[in-house]
Amino acid sequence: MATEQRPFHLVVFGASGFTGQFVTEEVAREQIASEQSSRLPWAVAGRSKEKLQQVLEKAAQKLGRPSLSSEVGVIICDISNPASLDEMAKQAKLVLNCVGPYRFYGEPVVKACIENGTSCIDICGEPQFLELMHAKYHEKAAEKGVYIIGSSGFDSIPADLGVLYTRNQMNGTLTAVESFLTINTGPEGLCIHDGTWKSAIYGFGDKGSLRKLRSVSCLKPVPIVGTKLKRRWPVSYCRELNSYSIPFLGSDISVVKRTQRYLHENLEDSPVQYAAYVTVGGITSVIKLMFAGLFFLFFVKFSIGRQLLIKMDETSFTMTFFGQGYSHGTCVEKNKPNIRICTQVKGPEAGYVATPIAMVQAAMTFLSDASDLPKGGGVFTPGAAFSRTKLIDRLNKHGIEFSVISSSEV
Repeated sequence: MATEQRPFHLVVFGASGFTGQFVTEEVAREQIASEQSSRLPWAVAGRSKEKLQQVLEKAAQKLGRPSLSSEVGVIICDISNPASLDEMAKQAKLVLNCVGPYRFYGEPVVKACIENGTSCIDICGEPQFLELMHAKYHEKAAEKGVYIIGSSGFDSIPADLGVLYTRNQMNGTLTAVESFLTINTGPEGLCIHDGTWKSAIYGFGDKGSLRKLRSVSCLKPVPIVGTKLKRRWPVSYCRELNSYSIPFLGSDISVVKRTQRYLHENLEDSPVQYAAYVTVGGITSVIKLMFAGLFFLFFVKFSIGRQLLIKMDETSFTMTFFGQGYSHGTCVEKNKPNIRICTQVKGPEAGYVATPIAMVQAAMTFLSDASDLPKGGGVFTPGAAFSRTKLIDRLNKHGIEFSVISSSEV
């Protein structure tokens, strides 16, 4: 990690983009709420000075802070200009990268940050990019002592930290978890989470590259502890939630599994099996989904179809976790799981409220809880990076709430 004095603690790159505007506003809100002595110097970065100033003026008006524009630095840089990315990275301890899709625009930022001793947090939900960056840059980042932390928004902080929260709340050994994402359309819902659809669409349309990447990595299988978690059917009924569900196509499974591998191999934690689903309602919704699924499968194969699908909407969320495990002293090899636990992560609109909150609180945790991060640097998932920090406490205070619904011995 950079130890020399730099003008900015963090820089929001892509601040004039759609998601970047909300991240900029959230950073400003966090700094305004802080005491004068604890405020951090920060900046926004992008291609157009005029657009960046407009973003700051809009945030200033919304937050009632007329002086905001004069308090925040402005850095001009372009993803297609490596020298400008280097200049940006040299000025910051931490870059919040909001420029996606990451499979097209993410690597130059990662490279610039590592070469210039700057850490980076992104909100990527694309497994192929996330796993490729780990394969290519983990050792380089470790040598430089910098942290590259991916998927730190709605993809995949609720899932990744939700599993860790469930593990920490169980009075025993957690061995398997299923999560169910429910999309809420009530008054808290906004309209769209563009990044999740991009993750699913581009990921689903390019699964071959991800399979190839994994096949050449030659990683040892993570051991299965206790009863093996059975896969559900493509459409299955969840009695506890009184809803049908389908497998979740986003990055959560990839991210959680990488976290569990890291914790097992580096901290000797007992690994947790994981599966992720989305609730879809009743049988009528299932029938509609079958037709929509044919539409989806056809369109992800063509670039024009991908552009159309990216315009589909999504709203706020509740993520419910059903975990099973073993009480202390129970022989895992000879018995069935004898503890059940249910937890939830609830938050506001996922794309432009929860994602900026998650990203900014991850950044604040990174800057304030440095001693609790993994020793040295590297490319990490949120769970691997923040498992020993107070990030969950921070999220609870900012509207992304973790709670235990029930816990019992069977």
